[in-house]
Order: sequence, then C-alpha cells, then structure tokens
Amino acid sequence: MPSITQSIAWQKLAAHRVHCEGMALPQLFMRDTARAKDFRVLLPGLLVDYSRHLLHRETLTLLLQLAETAGVSGWRRRLFEGESLNNTEGRAALHMLLRTASRDTPAALQEQAAEVTAMLARVCAFAAAVRDGSMRGATGRTISDIINIGIGGSHLGPELVIEALAPIGGSSLRSHFVSNVDPQHVAGILAGVDPARTLVIVTSKTFTTHETRVNAETVRTWLAKALGPQAVAQHFVAVSASPDKARAFGMLAERVFDFREWVGGRYSLWSAVGLPIAIALGPDTFRALLAGAAQMDRHFLEAPPERNAPIILALLGVWYANFFGAQTRAVIPYRHSLQLLPAYLQQLEMESNGKRVRRNGEAVDYATAPVIWGDVGSNAQHAFFQLLHQGTVLVPVDFIAVLRDDTGNQHQQYMLLANCFAQAEALMHGRSETQAQQELTALGVTHARLELLAKHRTFPGNRPSCMLVLDRLDARTLGMLIALYEHRTFVQSCIWDINPFDQMGVELGKQLAGQILQGLEGDAPRMLTDAATRLLVEQALHGDLKR
Repeated sequence: MPSITQSIAWQKLAAHRVHCEGMALPQLFMRDTARAKDFRVLLPGLLVDYSRHLLHRETLTLLLQLAETAGVSGWRRRLFEGESLNNTEGRAALHMLLRTASRDTPAALQEQAAEVTAMLARVCAFAAAVRDGSMRGATGRTISDIINIGIGGSHLGPELVIEALAPIGGSSLRSHFVSNVDPQHVAGILAGVDPARTLVIVTSKTFTTHETRVNAETVRTWLAKALGPQAVAQHFVAVSASPDKARAFGMLAERVFDFREWVGGRYSLWSAVGLPIAIALGPDTFRALLAGAAQMDRHFLEAPPERNAPIILALLGVWYANFFGAQTRAVIPYRHSLQLLPAYLQQLEMESNGKRVRRNGEAVDYATAPVIWGDVGSNAQHAFFQLLHQGTVLVPVDFIAVLRDDTGNQHQQYMLLANCFAQAEALMHGRSETQAQQELTALGVTHARLELLAKHRTFPGNRPSCMLVLDRLDARTLGMLIALYEHRTFVQSCIWDINPFDQMGVELGKQLAGQILQGLEGDAPRMLTDAATRLLVEQALHGDLKR
C-alpha cells in the first residue's frame, strides 16, 4: 500500500497549506461571524472549542477527506468489534470493553464482557471492604495507607485520577505510588507509613517488570521485618495479566486481580489496574469514571466526522505536525489537581504513536507523534509562556478549563478562568508594534527608548490553541476527557498507518540495563563493549569522579 503522502487528499492539503500562508486568525473571525459558534463540539459536560486554530472551513473539509482516505471509519469499526489491530503482537485492543454496558457489547465479545463484569464486581467489593474496615491487616487494625507499586501505565492512570478527584477535605485513606527504581523514592514513602495499616498493591501486566519487582521485594522485606513473614500475604495484593507469576511471588489467590493481554498498559486504568482508584475514591466513583469514558466511546463511534471531537482534534494534530512542521504540543490544565495530565498524555500519545515504521514495516516519510509537554496554569505562565508568545517555534496549545469550583472561593475561581481565557486570546491576537508604542507613550516613555521597548513588547500572535472546557471536574467528565485523548491518539495512528498498541522502543534500553547491572554488581565491567559506558561503570564502582 502506498504512503498516505501519495494520496490526492494529502497533496490537496499540501497545496492548501501554501494557500494558507499568512492567514491571520483575528481576520478569520472578522470574515466569518459564525466561526466561534461553528468551530466547536458541545457534549454533555464537555466543550471542545477549536475556533482559534489556523484553518479555514475548506481546511476542515480537506482534513476530513484525508481521514476518509486513510479509512478512519473502517479502523474505528474494527477497533470496536474486537479485530486484531495490534498486528505486531497479534491481539486486539479492547480497552473500550472495560467500560461498555453489556447491552452495547458486540455479540462476538460477550464472553470477554462477562469476564470484565465479574472482575469489576470483585474490584468494587474488595475496595468497599477496605474502605468500611471489614478488610484489616495482620494485627487486626484497619487500613490507612495504600501503596501502589507499578510503572508506566500501571501507575500513571490511577495516580492521575486519584489526584484529580481527591476530595477537598482529604480522605481517611492515603494513596502512595512507587514507580521509580531510585531507592530514595520507595524509602521516602515507607518512612511515612505504618506497616500494620498499609495495603500494598503490586501492579504489573507481566509481573516481570524489573523496576516493579525490585520495589515490591523491597517493600515485602520492610513489611516482613516489621510484622513477620507470615503477615506479608495479608498486606499484599496483585493486579496482573500473569496471575500465576503473582501467586509465585507469594500472593494469595483471592488477592490476585487479573486482566487480559488485550488490555494495553497505557489503556489499563479502566481495568483491575484501577483498584487503587476504587479504594481511594470509592466504587461508585470508579463506576462513574467508566461511565464517562463509555459516553465518549459512544460519541466517537456514532457522531459524524465533522462533529466528532476525537476525529477533529486528531486531524488538527496531523495538520500541524505534517503541514506546519510543529514538533511539540503543550497541554495546560487550569486546575491544579490535573497537574499529572501532561505526564499521562506523554505516555498515551508518545508511546502509542512515536513510531518510525508503518504497519507493514516500511519507514514513514512524514512526521508522527509530536512531543507532548506542559504544566498547570497559572504556574506555566510564569515559566515557559514567554516562548509560546514570543519564541520562534510554533507550539499548538490545549487549554483545559473547569467552570465550576467546589471550594466556595468564587473570586479565585474567576481569576483562574480569566487567566486561562486571556492566554488563549493573547496567543491569537498578540500585540502589534504600533499598539506597543501607543501603550508606552501613554506610560510616558520618551522617544529615546520608545522604539527599542516597543520591539521587545511586540507579540506576533496568530498562535493556535484549543479550549477544552469541563462543566465541573468529576469522575464522569474526567472519564470523558481521558477517553477523548485515547481516541484522538487512535485516529492519528490510522492516518499515519502505524500500530499504536505496541511499545517496542522501550525494550532496547531495558535489555542493555540488565547487562550494565551485571557489570556494576559483578567484577567484570571490562566486558562492557561501549567505552563511555565502561568508564561510567568504573567510576560508579569507585563511588567518585576522580578517575
């Protein structure tokens, strides 16, 4: 199959991009008075406003033709019907099944749906027992702290959700996440918890992930030392697609919550991997999170492409990555509890679509996933917004705003929203040199410095952004938001003709780390073939940089 770049749709977009050179966003709004109303998708509780993007109505038409050429609707159907889209690993990607009501499940997937329903019931029952105190530790005391040990998808999703939805007044249950193999990470967490009141959840799809195993062994040793080896099984729980390996580690069979191989790590928070969510926030909240994601699934599956939020956002990403050369995208949530969202999306998008070969193994001749980065507003305004406004690179921005606030501090909530909306407006309009001169003159700046300062206070504007607005931040809307980004990522993979469900790029470094570890713990660093690595290992063994 020829590259998508050889298609008529792609070539039309390339020609159209030349025609769009010099377009000015403020002028687009002046010429098209319905733009603000038409360039948006409104769903219950979620607004996607893409009116501040560098595109005409014709651009949208051409982008939708590209999606049709790439067969997005067919790929979408195959995804929801459970076909084996992960061609390198030979399996389907059925994460939508984890949150789909049984009445919506295709007939061919009823058996898998029944498994999902049964496991969700187990997860919710266990979470309820921990929360109401009927599940206790070895000494008979109730659980106060949950330590989740995992890495990547085994912790990013649950940690994001728990932090995003944590009750304002706090909770009697504290959640901790151990991911990094850095010994100071786990030591710092263990120093602040009581082993007699701690439940440990070891989350690993294969139960062979080195970092997770090492951290789990460290925590197991700590707990056995405090309570005795016989107490360990009562304080440990496993979540894994390899339940036999979890039991071999010492887990009780009734404390192992399994999920299937078709649940990818970065799509797994909806599965038993969400056990920490159900414990920390309650089973009802976890179910509401699933319901919100299912609502977005239905929208993605049923809405026409021109009114389909994941498809529109994906096409905008393709527009900038492939026709403007944008290599990054910033994600700026204006709600502090969403501070982990950029990190979560980094894995979701960059691990899914950061690929250099197509499904058939041929090298791509176009850009794929951009770098995702960001931070919470308004902190970001005092850090990297200088580059967004006056830098030399094009960085499309996703702003995420939440209309309602539960603290009762309306003034600060309005102040937060004002900053969010103002940044999007400032990126679009900028400030001309003439406007800067007028403002400086009003401030009494003399002619001697007027021209110089005006140049420094000029903002080019015309910087694109998207505004995603949640009515309120609750489990349902958060589920919708995460699923929106999941489907956005999938649509882009269809256009780029890549497999978004494997992650072979993480393997090589892990393999080399095992060899280097042997050099560090053994006595033969000279066996390492890379000279720079060998020297670093020798310095690490001597504990200094003097050699």
